[in-house]
Amino acid sequence: MRKGTLTILGSGTSQGVPVIACSCNTCKSPDVKDKRTRSSVLVNAEDQNFVIDTGPDFRQQMLREDVQFLNGVIFTHEHKDHIAGLDDVRAFNHKQGESMKVYASASVDSALKREFHYIFSDERYPGIPRINIELIESSPISLTKSLQFIPIQVNHYKMPVLGFRMGDLTYITDAKTIDNKEVEKIKGTKTLIINALHIYPHISHFNLDEALAFIEIIQPEKAYLTHISHLFGKHNEIIQLLPNHVQPAFDGLKLNFNY
Repeated sequence: MRKGTLTILGSGTSQGVPVIACSCNTCKSPDVKDKRTRSSVLVNAEDQNFVIDTGPDFRQQMLREDVQFLNGVIFTHEHKDHIAGLDDVRAFNHKQGESMKVYASASVDSALKREFHYIFSDERYPGIPRINIELIESSPISLTKSLQFIPIQVNHYKMPVLGFRMGDLTYITDAKTIDNKEVEKIKGTKTLIINALHIYPHISHFNLDEALAFIEIIQPEKAYLTHISHLFGKHNEIIQLLPNHVQPAFDGLKLNFNY
């Protein structure tokens, strides 16, 4: 049995918290746990670092956590709040002297080639990022000698999104529905990180009741809510709504897992 560490780089929704030009109590909160950058995590295992999603805050997150090297990027889906920071992998290209491994579904691959067309151009402009894309299908992704990511397809309204299980931890963001066959891949998870946008129903995200109902199905030892909107309230207010084994995630939170 090996041990890995997962760091919550960002626990906020697509606008982040605070939201631009918002004066609500959550956005004006001085509590550092209410400062939520866009959703992303850093996984460290066997002295290697992998990031799930590079949102608009990717540069800030790498600086905050003092990440000195990066072995690969894995994408959940193609929305801007999950891919917009890809350009900043060039800092690691320069330091490490090699292309960045990027794992993505076919739809994300198409989006990256559209949104970052200059990366894939035949005319190699000096200083642009260098990446090698490996397509994610249904098979587990072998990232190190022992660490595998098991893809879990969830539905973000009508958009397919990938969650990932690594050993006894599962990370899922941007889910509204999950088919039973995918739920089976998650069962046995000891630590579950799942999106919960806010209290009210939403067309493409779990709200609080839906997230808690899903946690009840999986029965993890611990669960953490992520992709949190300012409309959910302050960190300390959210805690009051949760059972003891469920907590709101926050930027910088570190969790251990076995694989």
